Amino acid sequence: MHALIKHLIPAVVLATACGAGAQDYPNKSITIVVPFAAGGPTDTLARNLGVTLTNTLKQQVVIDNSGGAGGTIGINKVAKSKNDGYTLLLMHIGMATAPSLYRTLPYDTMNDFEFIGQVADVPMTLLGKKTLPPNSLKELLPYLKANKDKVNYANAGIGAASHLCGLLFMSQIETDLTSIAYKGTAPAMTDLLGGQIDLMCDQTTNTTAQIKSGTVKVYGVTSAARVPSLKDIPTLAEQGMKGFEVVVWHGFYAPKGTPKPILDKLVAALQTAVQDPGFKSRLAELGAEPVPLAKANPDALRSHLQAEINKWGPIIKKAGIYAD
Repeated sequence: MHALIKHLIPAVVLATACGAGAQDYPNKSITIVVPFAAGGPTDTLARNLGVTLTNTLKQQVVIDNSGGAGGTIGINKVAKSKNDGYTLLLMHIGMATAPSLYRTLPYDTMNDFEFIGQVADVPMTLLGKKTLPPNSLKELLPYLKANKDKVNYANAGIGAASHLCGLLFMSQIETDLTSIAYKGTAPAMTDLLGGQIDLMCDQTTNTTAQIKSGTVKVYGVTSAARVPSLKDIPTLAEQGMKGFEVVVWHGFYAPKGTPKPILDKLVAALQTAVQDPGFKSRLAELGAEPVPLAKANPDALRSHLQAEINKWGPIIKKAGIYAD
């Protein structure tokens, strides 16, 4: 009996400590890891989400940009982090494509994380540098076929949304362009503005300002319908690229084993955020929108992630694209 009590006491103490930690959570700043460079579209979304979460959770939310390897470096950083609710992950569609793109991953996509919920859906735009000769998609397509060996296309690494958008675009026009990978689309945008890059596909959260200022050429948006904040820009589909649709969804994650009371607080905070008028307004200006409340929960994110893994796996396998 004494031996049993001796073994039970540490477990009770641990459970009590975990309960106490969850009860006063959060009592310090929270870090959201963004697996891409600062200034990119996922970073922009994270910073806007962070403003709302800071107000809701009454603790500062800070952003940690850990870019590289198509986002897998930052994802793994969260997978290996302490599961106390103070290190979280915001990641887009690349969470679903990495299992097929990489021969090995240092984390298990479906089992090394706790799911908080979906956050936002963001359309993409096909952009060209200001000095690229074509002024419309109709002019662009024959130009690319005639100059395919001279035109380069930027992406944020294998599996990134910009990479997937580019793959789909090149597949539809049956023209392979030279791809150049960056640690994020923010540095790629810098080179596009500087004229070193010819084309890129990037989320509206990172391109709307550039489009409105006229510093880039825009050939279309990738959503099924036009984006309200860019209502004069036609979709690629309405310009003849039937079925072309790439909308980037984003999920919010915590390390596996994060206590349920903490997760419950995070889910509640996320659900407050997607309904917040200020958050909605800020995203609308960037051509994006928060998900409906029904998607901002763990079950919805888990189901959607698994469905996206199943969707993209065969496509990537057929394309024969792999990363080490």
